Amino acid sequence: MSQTCVLSNVRVLDLEAGSLGSTAHVRIADGQIAEISANPIAGAAAETFDLDGRTLMPGLIDCHVHVVAGIASLGGSNAFPDSLVAARSARLMHAMLMRGFTTVRDVGGADGGLVAAIDEGSMIGPRLVICGKALSQTGGHGDFRGAFDERPVGTHEYRLGSVGRIVDGEREIRQAAREQFKGGAKFIKIMANGGIASPTDPIHFLGFSEAELKAVVEEARMAGTYVAGHLYTDEAIRRFIECGGLSVEHGNLVSPETAALMYARGAFVVPTLVTFDAVAEEGAQLGIPAVSLAKIETVRGRGLSSLEIYRKAGVKMAYGTDLLGPLQRHQSREFLIRSKVIPVAEVLRSATTVGAEVVDMVGKIGTVKVGAFADLIAVDGNPLTDIAVLAGQGEKIPFVMKGGVILKREGRPIFA
Repeated sequence: MSQTCVLSNVRVLDLEAGSLGSTAHVRIADGQIAEISANPIAGAAAETFDLDGRTLMPGLIDCHVHVVAGIASLGGSNAFPDSLVAARSARLMHAMLMRGFTTVRDVGGADGGLVAAIDEGSMIGPRLVICGKALSQTGGHGDFRGAFDERPVGTHEYRLGSVGRIVDGEREIRQAAREQFKGGAKFIKIMANGGIASPTDPIHFLGFSEAELKAVVEEARMAGTYVAGHLYTDEAIRRFIECGGLSVEHGNLVSPETAALMYARGAFVVPTLVTFDAVAEEGAQLGIPAVSLAKIETVRGRGLSSLEIYRKAGVKMAYGTDLLGPLQRHQSREFLIRSKVIPVAEVLRSATTVGAEVVDMVGKIGTVKVGAFADLIAVDGNPLTDIAVLAGQGEKIPFVMKGGVILKREGRPIFA
């Protein structure tokens, strides 16, 4: 339950200006930020928490996660019962909160039941924005049957641990999109290019016909939202954008010309560079197949240069990680990777203000302003001068609040 309280003796991080403010005091009421004052807030019938001059900033937003991926295999979790997948998801999401991520956008797998469990407090996790199952064509990035696996489509697709659903044809992709919306999806995710984790689709493969792409885009528009696409190659990205897609996931092999088209169409990108590094380093011992490890090198080397291309074109970049199973402990490492080529203030905005745009919650999350949700973290140090304070498992994030509820205080979780 949210509480009325005052967070005193903090310095608010202004992400729009890229500066750290003077000492302030913040009153929380009804799950929202009710007041921000340079002077101590007196007379409030509320408990006061002195944060000892720490940096107060918005809770972080990760726009590319798979919370049902409790093991390192993207297609492997559908072999487990839903109850076990849900329990593993709860553990993974609690760890995300302790790292300061108060909102995550799941791009394949999570369902409305997990959203409801978090919203009602039965499960402690970040705000969860879902697409339902990612849609894939037969043999595409959502089809994890091997070349000699003749199981019929649908054998495991409806389990919680399945990240995707196989659909072929304009009629089928429309129906599948409508079913995702019926189940609580806020956007649609499609596999529009070959992938790393899937066994039978090289990176250059194009997913779905243009007619199918345009059909699912129309379904999303009718629902008042957009389509996100799993994409790597420049050809696939351009094709997706020309068919009306809006969110490019990964996008490593983009050209300056296609990035310019994305900017002109108002599209955005969610890079996920950390997953390629983590899998390259630890994938073999986690049992990731050699064919997948070989695919990684096709895209990994172009990751940092793609960030520079997007930035030069003016394309908005949201924060994403795409980590699986035990690799999710590297979630905050993406900050360090991006800061090699992107100014720190912009990297921070990718995980706050830009992320809020992607999940359609501008003004409610990703900001420290009156009227916004009280999704807040306190940090030891100044992320603008040392972004590493956000790295690791939240060791330098001693305080986490979501919706006015304190979930971490003095470095310890309130709810285990």
